[in-house]
Parts: sequence; structure tokens; C-alpha cells
Amino acid sequence: MANNSSVPYFNWFAEESKKHSDYRFSFVAMHKERPEMLDEMPAKGCEAHWIKFDNGKRKSSMIYSFFKLVKLFRKIKPDVVHTHLFDDSLPGLLAAKFAGIKTRVITKNDTTFHWYYAPKWVFLDKLNNWIATDIVAISNESREFILKNEKGDPTKVRVIHHGIPIAQFANPESQRMADLIEKYELQDKLIIGTVARLIEWKGYRYIIEAARIIAKKHPAARFLFVGTGDQQLELESLVKSYKLEEHVVFTGWVDRADVPSLYGIMNIYLHAASKEPFGFVIAEAMAAGLPIVSTKTGAALDAIVHKEDGYLVDEKDVDGIIKGIDFIVEKNLLRDNREILKRKAVELYSFDVMWRKHIELYNRAKSRLNLK
Repeated sequence: MANNSSVPYFNWFAEESKKHSDYRFSFVAMHKERPEMLDEMPAKGCEAHWIKFDNGKRKSSMIYSFFKLVKLFRKIKPDVVHTHLFDDSLPGLLAAKFAGIKTRVITKNDTTFHWYYAPKWVFLDKLNNWIATDIVAISNESREFILKNEKGDPTKVRVIHHGIPIAQFANPESQRMADLIEKYELQDKLIIGTVARLIEWKGYRYIIEAARIIAKKHPAARFLFVGTGDQQLELESLVKSYKLEEHVVFTGWVDRADVPSLYGIMNIYLHAASKEPFGFVIAEAMAAGLPIVSTKTGAALDAIVHKEDGYLVDEKDVDGIIKGIDFIVEKNLLRDNREILKRKAVELYSFDVMWRKHIELYNRAKSRLNLK
């Protein structure tokens, strides 16, 4: 279950399930309009269900979803109900418990959000943790937060990192890479890339502050900002005020199919987000073999060895970002550690590992409950 119109791992799980006849997946999307991805599920042997959910009317949508989900769960009788975000977890877990579903799993994809931005709802995060029989943290940092701040039951909580199709990012299209370099005028440049929404907690303002110094030290440096968001005009104004137009490129919206090739043209990946529960971009950048400068959060904290295959900095640490970029350039990590990073990505963040650990979780949970 998820309250999102596009969840890549729904498709990946559906595709993989075709190889495993002893597992049957049904997918539930809670969204204002029926997501197109649901139309692809029957061809993969999976059921797909849509429940209308309006984010502008969250409370009434949750109540409506609860009753629809109780009815659905009683009809399809799943062995496991697995939710992923707060808006699907609250009605989904309650409905599963009400419908008598014994195994109720929550993946805490939005860990820390209420704690920092809407603290009055933290008690509902704790309620979700109580209703769930199993809690999946998507990084070790996330696990510690759940235990310490949400008082999660340690016997319920386990870490399962998100996974990605490694080959997609490890083998970008060379012609598309050449086209992108030409499009953004990046020939013979030191390309420092960030793939993220242009919003405050992604830390772009600190990257721009660091760019003022980096541009002087490394005149060929170009900061490639891949994404859109509410902060774009503010960030563009900041770039202009610092006269960094030549050194900062805003791509705007890009086709998801171009993202592997965008990683392919980068020399360094820069991640400045605060309290990132996971960060798919870290896994993607590692699969592309990119040296990474990142805040100490999520997937980066679990994978990057400071000053060996990347550089870790504190949140909002402009000086740390500058030192990190300098370190990678001076130590020649631009090419020396590519294969090491790719191997780490396979070990930690491949979809195959994610699939295996989820199946192990479902089997253990079901076996445990059957013994009672």
C-alpha cells in the first residue's frame, strides 16, 4: 500500500513476483486520481486496487479509506498488509487490525517528518508503531530515531534498505550522456550534481553558499541541480545575487529515463539534505560509481566511509561541503573508487537484496504468528 501515484518498487515487486508462484501480491494505491501504474499490474499477475484519497481533505479521506480498506481486506484476505507512508499507514494498519489480519508491516519512509515539522501528530506515529506487528526502518539512523523518539518496540524494528535496479544506473547510455553535456554546456567541466526537489530541507542554499568558494578554487566547476520545487525562484535569485549564473545549472523537470545518464555525466555527487530517512539518490549515485559528499544521514551514513570512498559533513555545514569537494578532487577519488562504490551498491542497495529481505520478513512474521 502507498498513497502515491508512482511507486517504482511496486512495479519491481510485481515483476519479480512472476518468478515466485508461491507469493501473490495485491497493490493498493490511495490517490486523488487512479494511477496509471495500476493498469500494468494484471499483466504481471497481480491485483491492483485504487482508493480515492484527497490530500486536501486528509481527515475525511482517511476515514473513507479506513472503511473501504476494511471491506477490501475482508474480501481478499491477505496474510500480510504492508504500508509505507503515514497517510496510508494510519487507515491501512487500523483497517487491517479491524479486519483480523495478523501480520501488519509498516515501512517508515517518512520517519522524522512529524517530529520536526508537525509535532502534534507524533502520537499517531507512535500509534502506527503499536498497531504494526513489524516495523521496517530504511536506514540505521531511522531505526535509532524510531526507538529513541517514537518509543518503538525494539523486538519489532529491523532495518531493510531500499533497493534499486543497479544495472540501470551503472550502465548509462553514452549517446544520451553526450546529448546532455551539450544541452547544458558542460564540456570539459567539473560537474558536481544534486538530484532532489528544490525545497528547503534538501539543503540547496548551503550548496550555493559553498559554490561561491568552489567556483573561485575550481573555475571549471559546474553545479548541476536536477529537479523542480517551490524554492526554485528563491534559489535562482540567490545564484544571481552571487553572480554564479555561469557555475550553477537548473535543469528544471527531466524525464526519469534521463536520470541514469545525468548521473553518468557527473564527476561528484553532492547531497546536503537534513534528516533524510533513506535517500534513493545516494544508492543511485553509488551504482553510477560517483564519489559522494553528503550530510551524515540515511543511506549515506550507512554506506560511505569518511575520507575513503566519500566525504561526510554535518547538516548546514558550508565549510564541510567545500572541504569535501576539495578532498575528492585532491585525492583523485573522481575515478579511483568507482568500482568499489558500485560493489557496495550491489551489496547494500540492490533490489535483489531488498526483495530477499522482505520475503524473509513476511515468512518470519507469518511463521511466528502461526506458532501462537
